[in-house]
Amino acid sequence: QVQLVESGGGLVQTGVSLRLSCAASGLTFSSYAMGWFRQAPGKEREFVAAISRSGGSTYYADSVKGRFAISRDNAKNTVYLQMNSLKPEDTAVYYCAARPVPRYSGSYYYTSRSMYDYWGQGTQVTVSS
Repeated sequence: QVQLVESGGGLVQTGVSLRLSCAASGLTFSSYAMGWFRQAPGKEREFVAAISRSGGSTYYADSVKGRFAISRDNAKNTVYLQMNSLKPEDTAVYYCAARPVPRYSGSYYYTSRSMYDYWGQGTQVTVSS
């Protein structure tokens, strides 16, 4: 079965960096578009970043543009989220998600939760001020 396992979260101070990883198994990773979402206490899960199956196209929420970078290594079945200049408002549980994409849609990425078929269990990121 498909499994997505996030790691790399933690408690950090404002301004530092973290890199989250999401290891995928049970799927042909290179055939999936991937996304990162986050959910803060009392708030809805929101889009953070997305990447196409090839890695050639990426997209970011305005709140993280210029600070976060999504990337993937299809040989390692892993997607990453490099988070720089962290702020207290970045505190949330971070989830990765996967959606199968046909080859002819190789450059597509997805920003809506409803477009993703598989989700990880999440990793907590807490940024203290």
